[in-house]
Amino acid sequence: MLAKIGVVTVSDRASAGVYEDKGGPAIIDVLGEILVSPWQPATRLVADDVAEIEAALIQLADIEACSLILTTGGTGPALRDVTPEATQSVCDKMLPGFGELMRQQSLKQVPTAILSRQTAGIRGRTLIVNLPGRPGSIRLCMLAVFPAVPYCVDLIGGARLETDPAKCQAFRPPS
Repeated sequence: MLAKIGVVTVSDRASAGVYEDKGGPAIIDVLGEILVSPWQPATRLVADDVAEIEAALIQLADIEACSLILTTGGTGPALRDVTPEATQSVCDKMLPGFGELMRQQSLKQVPTAILSRQTAGIRGRTLIVNLPGRPGSIRLCMLAVFPAVPYCVDLIGGARLETDPAKCQAFRPPS
């Protein structure tokens, strides 16, 4: 079965065409590197606006039936950074361990990682994970949390995601 994966870039400047979106393509590059099962991206580029972010997440989860949605941007402390709020408002359950692990990994690189507010949650059969906005940080955080993603998606009834064990060792308990 083909897995649909939502990729949402949250950026005022990129959505206005002032700045090139580098976050969404960085997510797609990492997915292309680590996934061996068939998948298809469904991309969105929205402004730092709670209603726009919520609408994109709801459409990707409920209409497009994405098993996984990865967001980039809007997770800092600035006034316009509202991705975690939008994510929390559309999710049925929150999974704070994702954000905790991403901050822990990022703190090894920069002390300002403590300012990040990445989180994750579940909406129906969709796992939503907020990633940072910088391509290098996206890669670091994705590789940190992705070992838990396929099993989480299994547990909520999403499409089966298989990784290349040489690139990302996904964990599934022995059956």
